[in-house]
Amino acid sequence: MHFILLMAKKQTMMPQSTGGIMRYFSDYKSKVLIKPGYVIFASFITIITIIILHAALR
Repeated sequence: MHFILLMAKKQTMMPQSTGGIMRYFSDYKSKVLIKPGYVIFASFITIITIIILHAALR
């Protein structure tokens, strides 16, 4: 009897570990899409530029 009652109450429950934080990113689509390779390249160029400027200003 108890098994039949559990089958009737089939609900999807969110995990309690989120602490009340809502997830909004599931339906959000960014208008700006940047490939990961471009981000890595820009970071590398920024690091090289900073190293060159530090060496030049000593």
